[in-house]
Amino acid sequence: MTVADDKQVLTELLTKVEAIRIDQKQLSSQVLFLLVATSPPTSPSTDVSPDKPVTTGATASASGSSSLYPQRVILTTYPHQLGIQPVNLKWGAKDPKERGPVVASRHPGSIKKRNAIGAYGGSYCVYRALAVAIGDLPVEHRPNFDMTEPAFNVGPHPSWYDPKKIVSIDPWGHKAPQIYKSEYENGLDVRPTIAITKAHMTMAEMEMLVKEGKLKVDGKIVVNNRGDLAVSKAAVEPVWYLPGVAERFGIDEGLLRRALFEDTGGMYPELVTRPDLKVYLPPIGGISVYVFGNPAYISDPTKKLTLRVHDECNGSDVFGSDICTCRPYLIYGIEECVKQAQQGGVGVIVYFRKEGRALGEVTKYLVYNARKRQAGGDTAAHYFLRTECIAGVKDMRFQALMPDVLHWLGIQKIDRMMSMSNMKHDAIVGAGIPILERVPIPDELIPADSRVEIDAKIASGYFTTGQVMTEAELAGVKGRDWEDIEH
Repeated sequence: MTVADDKQVLTELLTKVEAIRIDQKQLSSQVLFLLVATSPPTSPSTDVSPDKPVTTGATASASGSSSLYPQRVILTTYPHQLGIQPVNLKWGAKDPKERGPVVASRHPGSIKKRNAIGAYGGSYCVYRALAVAIGDLPVEHRPNFDMTEPAFNVGPHPSWYDPKKIVSIDPWGHKAPQIYKSEYENGLDVRPTIAITKAHMTMAEMEMLVKEGKLKVDGKIVVNNRGDLAVSKAAVEPVWYLPGVAERFGIDEGLLRRALFEDTGGMYPELVTRPDLKVYLPPIGGISVYVFGNPAYISDPTKKLTLRVHDECNGSDVFGSDICTCRPYLIYGIEECVKQAQQGGVGVIVYFRKEGRALGEVTKYLVYNARKRQAGGDTAAHYFLRTECIAGVKDMRFQALMPDVLHWLGIQKIDRMMSMSNMKHDAIVGAGIPILERVPIPDELIPADSRVEIDAKIASGYFTTGQVMTEAELAGVKGRDWEDIEH
């Protein structure tokens, strides 16, 4: 692309931004007029100018939104707009104060200081909006973070200071209420995007392993004969540093912003109008981290680490569907993590909310239907074809961002990786974390109907210590028919 082409693209983009600004001002004026027309007047001389917000008091009203929000609708903002002064944010800075807090709140004390696009809470931000709309949650509620400090320490680690190693979570997210306490008390609405706690977990499979003598009760990790496990855990919401995310995928930041805007129904116009804001809180599922053993060992290269990175599968993980190996492999991963911890090391399960290879459960069930109904039945040879016919792609999990949480934990090497995925392996190794051993799921744990899935994946590149089938052999691997399901 030539300099002239660059100038032309920039000119077209600026023209579109200006058109959006004009449209926003016109729409704001129209919405304001409608709101004032349907609300009780505050005085005989109410000013309905779009440049001057109109207030109707703080009392609750069923007649409209004026009691909850300023009547002037702010669809978007622009750099250098009057009153807009985003809090400084230097991604990758070693000092968290120099780095600055991530501020995404539209609270009155923060809206002009926001330095991030989106909303706190990940995919749950929509439920928060609903709670406000129906009156269950005050619109200006601010949490009391007393006694919410992390139950165990994570970091800081050197990887936190490398703006290329962590681009999809805020490494300081679990410490935000403590680090930025004074800012919060002075009105800046800073929220944590990570929480860390401890718990016990009970699983029927763990109790069975104890009864079979495969897991030993030590009173510390396996705490009793029921197989209850002591666990340390963290919940992580996504926080994307857009320049880093774009670089990770090898695309232009402008293209990333445009796609995120266009293909979410224009959810966040500031992706287009605020190129100065480099951080985005996407409304997607987060990450759960489960640690078995001493969390301090995770970043200690002298201790052995067993890890499973698992992508959500509600049908199998929760309800035991046998069309895939997800739950059996997850249980096996937990078992091996517990054993590693009992041997003086540490085990970690990282659970991503990426249902149905991030295609969603509706798409997944449509694929199941097509697989079972296709000519010749559900075969390993056509396993990926049915997904591509419906979704257009095999997989949208895109593991490029996955290693960030491992860097947040300070992981320097993985002794035993409980995964056969070539994409996960390549992403982790490519991020500079060596994997010493890859552990496949044992054959005896594979449900009969999931042979279609696992054999197709092995043929496509998944790790195995066994045989890789030919195309003809894959055609002979057949899953359960509809008739078998019905009867």
